[in-house]
Amino acid sequence: MLVSGPEDVCAERAIGAVRDYLRAEDPSLEVSDIRADDYEAGTLLALSSPSLFGEPRLIRVTGVEKASDAFLTEALGYLEHPQDGATVVLRHAGATVRGKKLLDAIRAGSGGGVEVPCPAVKRDGDKHDFAAGEFRAARKNIAPTALRALVSAFSDDLTELAAACQQLIADVPGDVTAEVVQRYYGGRVETSAFTVADTAIAGRYGDALLALRHALASGADPVPLVAAVAMKLRTMARVAGKRGSSAAIAAEAGMKDWQVDRARRDLAGWNEQSLGRAIQATARADAEVKGASRDPVFALERMITVIATRAPFGG
Repeated sequence: MLVSGPEDVCAERAIGAVRDYLRAEDPSLEVSDIRADDYEAGTLLALSSPSLFGEPRLIRVTGVEKASDAFLTEALGYLEHPQDGATVVLRHAGATVRGKKLLDAIRAGSGGGVEVPCPAVKRDGDKHDFAAGEFRAARKNIAPTALRALVSAFSDDLTELAAACQQLIADVPGDVTAEVVQRYYGGRVETSAFTVADTAIAGRYGDALLALRHALASGADPVPLVAAVAMKLRTMARVAGKRGSSAAIAAEAGMKDWQVDRARRDLAGWNEQSLGRAIQATARADAEVKGASRDPVFALERMITVIATRAPFGG
């Protein structure tokens, strides 16, 4: 199976659905992960070959858009002689044309291959349907006005939209109303809590302060602003220093593959000391915006300064 295209959330869901289907058929399913860009010759054949007791095998391969020559050669050979009881899922993000011969062979049906395309979700209607599906799957009601506001707040990033939906599903008792969305992601829709978090973590100090002031001036609540920053820093900390495929790290840490990929991107330019300072500053800001300080705005600005400059406050 080829899972192709840039939309990581959809790809992760598709791969997860394959795993769940195979495991429902046989709980003894063996799941293995391979990185196509850091591939050791013979690994695909070794993992797909029948075991002593004949358990079904699922091999998930990431980074096919950066695949090594060794992987491409062995994958093409595998298509000619697929192993009974083995399911191989290839993830190609579409960022390059690397492996075109392999992709064309799968698309032509070689080895019984099929493709699951995950193109970028750009239409507002599709994003609306996606978010509505998140709440429907969780059997949680969200008001139409709340759903529209939520989709508008995260119109540029389906990954962040999915995270926001899951946060509301997990955190909010009862129905999700427009007032709840306003409290969490309030202000003008283009300035969400995650916009502030993303610009600060990326080191864009001026942009982060502007986004923060814009959000506060538009009525955003400081508590969800700090919560959004804290959530992203916690994810970064859980991924920092770990080696292996996104799927393997996600399984170990109880996360989603796309969360690991996003955290790895966010970690560019960070080290153990700067990440530790950022987490400490966020914990302090969390206490202060919840009543430990009479100046929550200063607490937020100090937190953003530490995060965006990656240096001690005033240093």
